Amino acid sequence: MRRTILAALGTVLALSVSAPARAGSAAVSDSVPDGVVTVEVVAANGSGCAPGTASVYANSDKTGFRVRYHDFVASAGGGVDPTARRRNCQVGVVVTVPAGWTFAIAEADYRGRARLNSGATGLQRTNYYWQGSSNNSRTEESFAGPLNGYWQTEDVAPALIYVPCQEQRVLNINTELRVDAGTSTGTSSMSMTSSEGDVDTLFNFSWIRC
Repeated sequence: MRRTILAALGTVLALSVSAPARAGSAAVSDSVPDGVVTVEVVAANGSGCAPGTASVYANSDKTGFRVRYHDFVASAGGGVDPTARRRNCQVGVVVTVPAGWTFAIAEADYRGRARLNSGATGLQRTNYYWQGSSNNSRTEESFAGPLNGYWQTEDVAPALIYVPCQEQRVLNINTELRVDAGTSTGTSSMSMTSSEGDVDTLFNFSWIRC
């Protein structure tokens, strides 16, 4: 299942760790733990996330968590500093779950804003991997101007890969944005935020009992 508004980002979160994978539909489980679920940023660095500008929030219904980037914008053209055309951010997230439960990332919903003039292009590259895993998933998607507005994509993992029971691992979320002015005039930009406020990247869980 994929729902796309304005542009599509084809990222599949099939995260490879030493945990059982369940094939089939990656629907979020109807059952959630009774205990407390917390998420925490343990590391954040990169030109797109200065200290204190990336944060995470657990959903109150325990269905997942949100990553919020407060100043993650790449821009080019119109006299902008050439170094601004590329921005990246790597966030390390730890999810603490109640005993007797484990989870997989079932869905990811990416949101942002694009202001690409005619002749300009933008690119988003994503890389997700679990601490201690030699496997990772790298994908990228290009966007072409003219494009002015919010973009949103939803990607569903084709298989659910669960964190090993009673283990806690860091989920590293590495995102890169690039903008090329090309033949355009003026300034073009691509962001994981909007000028009107914060736009969250959403990660949804599928829960199982250990």
